Amino acid sequence: MRADYTTLAKTIASLTEGETDVVSLMATVACEIHHSDARFNWTGFYRNVGDEILKIGPYQGGHGCLVIPFTRGVCGAAARTGQVQLVADVDAFPGHIACASSTRSEIVLPVWGASGNLLGVFDIDSDQPNTFTTYDAEQIGQILNSVFRV
Repeated sequence: MRADYTTLAKTIASLTEGETDVVSLMATVACEIHHSDARFNWTGFYRNVGDEILKIGPYQGGHGCLVIPFTRGVCGAAARTGQVQLVADVDAFPGHIACASSTRSEIVLPVWGASGNLLGVFDIDSDQPNTFTTYDAEQIGQILNSVFRV
């Protein structure tokens, strides 16, 4: 099963309409995206808590790392640079943090608030190599913008 991003975007828009609590929004987005695609085995948010530190937020899947500095790993790179990180092989990514030994590929997108502030990052892991595409990044990015930049 692969994500039908058009249907997914409509579902998430319907579920989050009128909600302003960021944690509630994160929980809903993580759940809906996680269950939309069989390639996704960990899906969740790391929240920007200040001082260039990310802390675990709502997620689906096994345990995640509790704290990630902006200076480490794929999530840190997305937070530090403000750029989407598409990693085909996590073992080839310098400084990758292995929160789960099953992870083979990863996509991490920065999540921006309405005022342009970095709320955190949205991380999806797969137990398959070379899972994520620029199409995934574009579609998930549009969903994140529609939920958090309003």
